[in-house]
This record gives sequence, structure tokens and C-alpha cells, in this order.
Amino acid sequence: MIMIQKTGTLEILTAEGISVPHCFTTRFGGVSTGALASMNIAMKLDEKPENVAENFRILGDALGFSLEDLVLTRQTHTNWVRPVTRADCRGCFHRDYPECDALVTNTPGLALTIFTADCTPILFHDPVTGAVGAAHAGWRGTASAIALKTVEAMVREYGCEPENIRAAIGPNLSKCCFETDADVPEAMLAVLGEEARPFIEERGEKFHVDLKEINALWLRKAGVRHIEISPDCTMCQPDRFWSHRVTKGIRGSQGAIIVCKEGSV
Repeated sequence: MIMIQKTGTLEILTAEGISVPHCFTTRFGGVSTGALASMNIAMKLDEKPENVAENFRILGDALGFSLEDLVLTRQTHTNWVRPVTRADCRGCFHRDYPECDALVTNTPGLALTIFTADCTPILFHDPVTGAVGAAHAGWRGTASAIALKTVEAMVREYGCEPENIRAAIGPNLSKCCFETDADVPEAMLAVLGEEARPFIEERGEKFHVDLKEINALWLRKAGVRHIEISPDCTMCQPDRFWSHRVTKGIRGSQGAIIVCKEGSV
């Protein structure tokens, strides 16, 4: 179950099955202003760097990390997964990081962060090894199995067993609003065949695709059995979540953050 947690004006979402500090952020509880109000965690045109830093400090106070613990992604809609350590902490601005769309670690204290504004955020935790992961799954990343590849990286790098991993899929542009041309469903069918068909709905000349369920399918194919899925759609709730489609790109970013904790269960 995905749950709402509020502290003052801060609102975050958490997954019941993940026992380390983590969250999916919303638009509420930050210090950004104007079109970026108020919880924006990515550098955008006209955003003040000090606002991004303060927003991360607010989240850090809630989850128990510092700016020095952050490892971020510079996302380019790939399926690249980066294992990271303390040496990869470069501050709170994603432009300072190498390209990738997912991170994994077993280094205690690190706070892994990905960014979304309609794409699908996924968090991972193995309570046996303590390893964690975070993935940004756009439709291209979904088609190229970034969820499965993140699990494979946790298995390869940290000895995780897939059946022990807890995964949570956060708010995204859900099937209700993800209207697309044929290229997106064709990409899903090309890699998953008829397994993808239940998550694709044809509506006239357009299609609606359920990226949450397709990512959950990849997780199950990877051997993950504990999966929680947010019911929230970013486009349906633009006052609560950043939506690229609603704002036509004039927007901030929310994100998903997970903190590695030694000996977590």
C-alpha cells in the first residue's frame, strides 16, 4: 500500500513494504516560487540553486539524510543502471552527474534520487542485504526493461535474491491519461509480445498504455514478488504532482528518494 505522510506543508508518499527511509515527493512543502512552486528538486530555467538545495534539506530532515549523502541521476531515457558508492556523491544538482536512469547501492547512508514529471518512478529495497535502488522509467526505459535491469544489477553487484526485493512504483502519467500513437504500444509488444497486450487499449487512432503495470510485469519476470503500485496519475492531479503534459514543459520535478541503511530489515 502506498501511504500519504504529511509534516507541516510537506507531503510525501511512502510504500508500506519498504522499511528504509524513502519517498515519492509531491509539489507540496518546498520553497520554490512562481511556476516552480513549491517542492521542485531539479534545476530548471529561472530556478534558484539555493531553492533546490533547501528543498533537498527539507526532504533530508524528513528522511534522515544530508546534502552530502545525495547521489542523483542525469536522465536521458536509457536503461543504464549505475552502481554507486560514497565517491559518487556530487551534490544536489543533477547536471553534475554522469548519464543514467537508475542507481543501485549497498553503501549505508547514501540517498539515491531520480526525477519525474509524468514518467514512472520505481524504488527497490532488499531487506536481507540492505541494498537499495531507484529507477526512472520513461516509456523508452520501460520498453527496454529498466526495472528488470535494476533488479539484475542488485543481484550481480550485491548478491540479492529477487524474491527478497521489495519494489514500489510511484505516481506517473497513468493509463487513463497516457494517450499515445502506435509507436509506444508497438515498442512494448516488440519486447514482451502478447504479455503486454492487457495493458494496451486502442481508442480510435490512439492508444492508452499502462506503464505501471508493464513495469510491474518486468519486475515479476525478474523474480520480484513484493510490488506496491501507487494509484495516482500525475496528469489527473496537476496541483499535487508535476506533469510535463499539463504544463507543456514549464514545470518543476518531483522525484523518488531511497536511503541505504546498514542492517535494515
